[in-house]
Amino acid sequence: MSRKTLGYLLFFAVLVLGFYFFLFKGTDNWKAKMPVLGYVKPFMFRNQDGVPFTEKDMLGKVTVVEYFFTTCKGICPKMHVGMKGIYEAFKDNPNVQIVAHTSDPEIDSVPRLKFYADSMKIDTRKWILLTGRKDSLYQMARSSYLLDDPKNNFEKIQDQFIHTQFFALVDKSGKVRGQVYDGLKAEELDKLKKDIKTLLDEKNSGGFANGIFTNNPQ
Repeated sequence: MSRKTLGYLLFFAVLVLGFYFFLFKGTDNWKAKMPVLGYVKPFMFRNQDGVPFTEKDMLGKVTVVEYFFTTCKGICPKMHVGMKGIYEAFKDNPNVQIVAHTSDPEIDSVPRLKFYADSMKIDTRKWILLTGRKDSLYQMARSSYLLDDPKNNFEKIQDQFIHTQFFALVDKSGKVRGQVYDGLKAEELDKLKKDIKTLLDEKNSGGFANGIFTNNPQ
């Protein structure tokens, strides 16, 4: 190969690299993406103040999701030690929230959730506690957040009980991302914090990814 031909090839390679650099500059397209595990399905529950809370209230925010119950004496207090660390790390960021669903809605009424939130001394605009119909709560845990085995849906609802230490992470467009995080393991809580920061830096597509709020699902 002549020097002249080699020069042309190098020049062409530089042009191609320059083209792709300017094409992706200022976007997240060149970065490795966290896996998409699922999508948030439509729902309506009530928060600790009795106010309806839906999937639309998650739009534009990075959300950490958990399931708990107020009478739990086992893993829930330990989980909330870890979650309190997440809360403290991002409590001043308006684009991060924690959404905690009760596993025991027959006991965890709106007033009981309010009392529980007050006892934890949390800002319920940042750490929201939800209650609703048991079958709807459990369906969301399984079909949206992957926090319980979907096969358990075949049991009678009165015989079911979700008792999980795992957290889910939802991006600003309603996609469940990253992994299922063990709320009792310090290394996974550290990973969760890093992944929250990564999702905060991602550009928002402007609508829910499941196509409900956008005509351009991704």
